[in-house]
Amino acid sequence: MSVQITLPDNSVKEFDHEPTALEVAQSISPGLAKVTFGAQINGDLEVVDLRQPLPNGTRLKLITSRDSESLEVVRHSCAHVLAQAVQDLWPDVKVTIGPVIENGFYYDFDSPHSFSIEDLERIEGKMKEIVKAKLPIEKKELSSELAKEQFNSMGESYKIELIDGIGEETVTIYQNGDRWLDLCRGPHVQHTGDIKAFKLLSVAGAYWRGDENRERLQRIYGTAFLDKKDLNAYLEKLEEAKKRDHRKLGKDLKLFHFHSLSPGGPFFTGRGAVVYNELQSYLREKYKECGYQEVITPQIFDVDLYHQSGHYENYLENMYFTQIDEREFSVKPMNCPGHCVLYNSEHHSYRDLPYRVADFGRLHRYERSGTMHGLTRVRTFAQDDAHIFCRVDQMFDEIKGFMALLDEIYQKLGMPQYKVYLSTRPEKRMGEDEVWDKSESALAEALKALEIPYEVNEGDGAFYGPKIDIMFVDALDRSWQLGTLQCDFNLPERFNLKYVGEDNSDHRPVMLHRAILGSLERFIGVYLEHTAGRLPVWLSPVQAKILNLTDRQTSYCEELFSKMKALGFRVEFDDRSEKLGFKIREAQLEKVPYMLIVGDKEMESEQLSVRLRSGDVVNGLSVGGFLEALKEEVSGRKLNSVIIEKQS
Repeated sequence: MSVQITLPDNSVKEFDHEPTALEVAQSISPGLAKVTFGAQINGDLEVVDLRQPLPNGTRLKLITSRDSESLEVVRHSCAHVLAQAVQDLWPDVKVTIGPVIENGFYYDFDSPHSFSIEDLERIEGKMKEIVKAKLPIEKKELSSELAKEQFNSMGESYKIELIDGIGEETVTIYQNGDRWLDLCRGPHVQHTGDIKAFKLLSVAGAYWRGDENRERLQRIYGTAFLDKKDLNAYLEKLEEAKKRDHRKLGKDLKLFHFHSLSPGGPFFTGRGAVVYNELQSYLREKYKECGYQEVITPQIFDVDLYHQSGHYENYLENMYFTQIDEREFSVKPMNCPGHCVLYNSEHHSYRDLPYRVADFGRLHRYERSGTMHGLTRVRTFAQDDAHIFCRVDQMFDEIKGFMALLDEIYQKLGMPQYKVYLSTRPEKRMGEDEVWDKSESALAEALKALEIPYEVNEGDGAFYGPKIDIMFVDALDRSWQLGTLQCDFNLPERFNLKYVGEDNSDHRPVMLHRAILGSLERFIGVYLEHTAGRLPVWLSPVQAKILNLTDRQTSYCEELFSKMKALGFRVEFDDRSEKLGFKIREAQLEKVPYMLIVGDKEMESEQLSVRLRSGDVVNGLSVGGFLEALKEEVSGRKLNSVIIEKQS
C-alpha cells in the first residue's frame, strides 16, 4: 500500500502506511520533527493532533512552534499540566473541563480545598516540575465503556458524564507520562517540555455545565505563550489593564457607584451625568443631521406585546415581569416592539420612508448576579437605539449611511480601530429560512458593495434577524462589541406593518435595528478603559481647575472662575490652603485636562501658567488666548489639546 502526502510546496512524501503528521515531519528533518506541534489538513484551518493518522491524498501543512496556530495547542496542553499539578498537590480533587479561551485557558475543579491566590504560586511550582520532566504526552483511543470503567475507578464522575454526553463508541484520552490522564479530543504538544512560558492568573467560581442548580466548582485561569518575551509583554498589558479598570477610574473620577439596594443598577453622580449627557447631546446633533426623529416610548407594556414580537418565547429569561390590575406586564428589555406600535399609529406612504426613530429610553434586562461587571454588564441601561423602517430598495443606502455615521463618531471619539462581523441565524429563532436567506444576503451584499472587510460569525444573530456587529479594538488590543445593525423582516410581518406604494397597494417595510455606541453604560466603561480616564475636554466633567498659590490671588481667581462659568465652561476653583503640589496631584488623579496655576506673577500680568494632565506646561498664556483655545477645543469636540497645537 502506498500512501501519498502532499506538502505546501506540492512535493509528495510516500509511506507504506497512514503516517502521522509527526512521522511526516521526521521524514523531512529530525529538527523539524522536534518543533512540530500539530497540522492543518486539506486546507482546513483547524489544527489537528500531530498523532492523527493521515489517509492517502492528504494535503498537509505542518504547524510548528514558529506558527501562531501552535499557541492554542500549547495552551491546551498547559491546561492539562495545571490539572495534573493540582491533583498532585491535592489528590482528592476531581477534574472537570479545561478549555482554551481567548488569551489563555482555564480548568474547573471540584475541590474540598478552597483555592486562594497564594495557592497559585505553589501550583505553578509543581507545573514547572512537570514541564521540566518533559513527560511524553500519549494519545489513546478507548471504547467508551472501558474509559468509563477507568474513570470510575479513579473517582472521576464528571468524566463519566462527559463520555455519556459525547455518545460515541470510542473516545480519546491523553496521558502525561506514565500515570496522569484526561479525557480530551486534543490536539497536544509532544511532551510537557514544549511548554516554554506560562502563568496562572486568578481563581473564580463556576458551576458545572454553567448550571446554577449543579455542582459549585472552582476555576483557575492561566495563560501560556511560545516564549517568555511574549508572556512578559502580555503580563505588562494585564497590569496596564488593572490601572485602566473602569471601576477604579469611576471611583477616582467620582463618576458612578453601585449599591446593594439595586444590584446591577449604577448611580451616576453629577460628574458622571455630565459624561452621559454630553454623549447624548453629541448623538442628538448627529441624529438631526441624518434625519432621525427622537421619540419617547413607555417603560412598561402588557405582555401581549412581547407575545406578538416573539420576545416572550425567545427572550423570556432576560425579562422582568409584574402584575397590574390582574394583567401581566413587563418592563421593556428593548425598544423595537414599542417602535413597531408607534409606526402603526399612523398611515405611511412610500414617500414617508425611510422613517427613522431614535430612543434613549431606559431598558431593563435580567443578568445573573455572577455575570455583572461594573458598567460593562448591568441590569438597567439606555442605548443609542434607533430603528429605520424603509423600503427594500432603500436598504443599501441606509446601511451605507449607518456605516458612515458610525465611522464618523468613532473617529471623533478616538476609536479608529474596529472589526466588522456578519452574525448569522441562531439556532433559536423565528421566521422562515427563506426570510433569513434574504436578510443575510442583503447584509453580505451591502458590506461587499461598500468594500468593508468582514468575517462571518456563525449563529450569533438576533432571534429575529441577522446583524452586522462592530467590534471596537481598544488601546490594549481588546475587542468590545458596541455597534450593531440588524436586518429584520420578521417583526414587520408580526406587527403587520405597511406602507402604501407607488402602485397604491400595501407593501411591507423592512426594519433595521441599529446602535452605534450600544449601551451608554457599557460604552462609558469601555471608553474609560480605552482612554485610561483621560477623556476629551468636551466630555470631561471638570474641564479646568484653577489653583492659587496663596490667598493673595483669591479674588483674581474668583473673577476668572466666574468669567469661565459664564462662558459655559465646567470649571472649579481649588482655594484650599494646601500646597500647590498637593492640589496638582489631586487634579491629576481626577484627570482634569487643564490646571490653571495662578501666582503673583500671573495675577499681575493677567496671564496663566497652564499645566496639562500630560505633564506639559505652557507659561505666559493670556487669559483671553486660553479661553479662546478652550472654546475651540470644546465646540469642535477635539481629541487633542488646541493649546499644545497652537504652541507647536
